[in-house]
Amino acid sequence: MKYSLLKIKNLKPVLPIIQGGMAVRVSTGKLAGTVAKYGGIGTIGASGMSQEEIKEEIFIAKKIAEGNGLVAVNMMVAAAEFTEMIHAIIEAKPDLIVCGAGFSKDVFHMAKAADIAFAPVVSSAKAAALGVKLGADMIIVEGKEAGGHLGTDRPMKEILKEVLDIVGGKIPVIGAGGVLHGSDICEVLKMGASGVQMATRFVMSEESNVHDNFKNYYLNHTAKDMAIFLSPVGYPGRAIMTKLLDSVESGKAGKFPCKYQCLKSCNHRFCIIEALQNAQKGNVDDGIVFTGERFPEIKSVLPVKTIIETLVKEMDAC
Repeated sequence: MKYSLLKIKNLKPVLPIIQGGMAVRVSTGKLAGTVAKYGGIGTIGASGMSQEEIKEEIFIAKKIAEGNGLVAVNMMVAAAEFTEMIHAIIEAKPDLIVCGAGFSKDVFHMAKAADIAFAPVVSSAKAAALGVKLGADMIIVEGKEAGGHLGTDRPMKEILKEVLDIVGGKIPVIGAGGVLHGSDICEVLKMGASGVQMATRFVMSEESNVHDNFKNYYLNHTAKDMAIFLSPVGYPGRAIMTKLLDSVESGKAGKFPCKYQCLKSCNHRFCIIEALQNAQKGNVDDGIVFTGERFPEIKSVLPVKTIIETLVKEMDAC
């Protein structure tokens, strides 16, 4: 199968595979750079980092990529210091900026002025149409199957059809959510998309910057352990249940005081930054373990190189 379809402005990755940007410090320069090195687009999750930290992680990713791949940065619009972080990201010159968990018109102009490709993450045809109007270089369509913060309860492929009709081939459209195998990639490409975004599969890579406790949590739980909950960010989120999340959802936990002022608006159900940091460092009980819908299909932790080689073989087979 011919799959070198993706072209974003003047950027041409070898593979139509974007590794999703996972905060907080789940996908750092090591993971993003390695994905880029082997032909995909590697994405650093900037939310939760300082301005200097994100600059350093972009530098690390570019160095690992060895000039052969593309490095992207994902930043959450709901973050309190969103604009300041975008300025810092632009200074470090990644190949692509991706933004989700909200919609900011300003970032379109900022990326264009810096001549850096920009892609919003959308969950509706209406948002995609606005993105095209504002000058997006690519649209990422995320459905309910994704992990982390969700903008819809509709399947990705259902929304993807509508977005493809609206975009009409003007810019690349990417399918995100529920993509785990090469056969999934083939199916999304055959629908007319130019590529896919995958996050959950890359959480379970050797280069993913999470503690073994986090990865083992994936391996030791099943679909019945998943839950959709209201995040302090204001969006529904998909995660594997932990003691913290059980306490919050059962009403045993009261309102949490805000220590970090990290969000533009916070419902104080719990501290999202603290919970994500705890899980990333291995304290899963007091953390949040975001995941995509199909995580039980992942049976092992593998090097990025092996994951990508397997995806390519599966794509060739279909």
